Amino acid sequence: MVILVIRIAGQVKNDKKDNETLKRLKMNKKFTTILVEDNDAVRMGMVKAVGHMVAYGSVDEAFIKNLKSSRKEQEGVYFLHPPRGGFKKSSKVQAPKGILGKHKDITKLAERML
Repeated sequence: MVILVIRIAGQVKNDKKDNETLKRLKMNKKFTTILVEDNDAVRMGMVKAVGHMVAYGSVDEAFIKNLKSSRKEQEGVYFLHPPRGGFKKSSKVQAPKGILGKHKDITKLAERML
């Protein structure tokens, strides 16, 4: 299964450890996204460590095909737009009330960002 990871938080007021983790994931700017295999323990550990700055969830093959056709891949990273219509939930708190952390419906957010 493939996990889609989208960076939501910017560069201000971040810990050095979080910045280093995001740098290793090649997510240096807001609204960058990467695809991670869920059985890759090292990268999934890094994603969970910065879960308070990113939104992530599983996606299907149809969405991956749509992403690859609409966005150019640069070293495994895709650059997205801010979501059309804005964020429907808070971009500062975790999943039940906000958009950060693990999502069941990450494709809805990502579709609006393509």
